[in-house]
Amino acid sequence: MQEKKMIAFTAPSGSGKTTVVRHLLSTFDELAFSVSATTRKRRAHERHGRDYYFLSTETFKYWMREDVFVEWEEVYLDQFYGTPAFEIERLWDLGKQVIFDIDVKGALSLKKLYPQHTTVVFIKVPTLEEIVNRLKQRKTESEESLAKRIERIKQELTYESEFDMVLVNDQLDQTLSEAEQIIRKLIYP
Repeated sequence: MQEKKMIAFTAPSGSGKTTVVRHLLSTFDELAFSVSATTRKRRAHERHGRDYYFLSTETFKYWMREDVFVEWEEVYLDQFYGTPAFEIERLWDLGKQVIFDIDVKGALSLKKLYPQHTTVVFIKVPTLEEIVNRLKQRKTESEESLAKRIERIKQELTYESEFDMVLVNDQLDQTLSEAEQIIRKLIYP
């Protein structure tokens, strides 16, 4: 049996980690997406159980008390995100290598809990200004939530050196090609 692996792509909001992970999932049958749980509101295009497990704050806190999560974080006030242990085990039981689209602190937690299984790739956008422009183009943020995200992004950018690899997302085609190369090296050593 192939070694169980977890490959986490992390970055501040707007850096392209979801785009990269979706591309890799469509390219490599060996990968499966770890669905996180969250208390944030579901966006129109998102589905429960596919994009996230959308939970009430009460349910999320219950899962915390019951040690359902391998990692969790309150990203913003009363907005929680976490990785259920059952999700990782479910995917490994299917013979898949687990890929994550996860926030910076969650990625650090995974690396600490599963050091022998986890590789973390930090996606970096050349400038803070570019990240802000991308977030504005999404049109999913109020001015207040955008300001909170920008402050968080500034803090998250300071963690870059703590990860296994850095992938610069300047030209999307090149970024996707480089991400494919990373996956090939990890799953076909």
